[in-house]
Amino acid sequence: MRENDMLEKDEIFSKVLRAGRRTYFFDVRATKAEDYYITITESKKFTEEDGSFHFKKHKIYLYKEDFTAFKEILEEMTSFVLNNKGEEVISERHQKDFKRDYVSDNQEETPQAEKSFTDINFEDI
Repeated sequence: MRENDMLEKDEIFSKVLRAGRRTYFFDVRATKAEDYYITITESKKFTEEDGSFHFKKHKIYLYKEDFTAFKEILEEMTSFVLNNKGEEVISERHQKDFKRDYVSDNQEETPQAEKSFTDINFEDI
C-alpha cells in the first residue's frame, strides 16, 4: 500500500456536501506525526449510454500553514462572484429541462390566456 493511502485512513472528522451530480467530501485527517490537515474531494458522477456510471475524483490537500490565506482568498473570491453576478445559477438556463420559476424585475408576467390569444380585426376578413 502506498504511503498516501495509509495517511488517508486516519479520518478524524468529515462532512459531505451533495450538489446534484457532484459530491464534496471535507475530511480532517492525521499525519504520521499526529498533526491534522484537510482534504477536499470533489466526486462527479458520469453516466454512460448503456446506463453504467463511474465517478471522477479530484482532491485538494490543505495544510494548517495555508488555512488563513486559503480562507481569505476563498472568501474574497466568493464575495466577488456573488456581488458581481448574484446568486442565480445562470448555467441552469442552458439545461434541457430548465423552467423559470420567477419573473425578473424588468419583465411583466403575461397571463396564459393572453399568450395564446390572437387579436383579429373582423373588418380585415
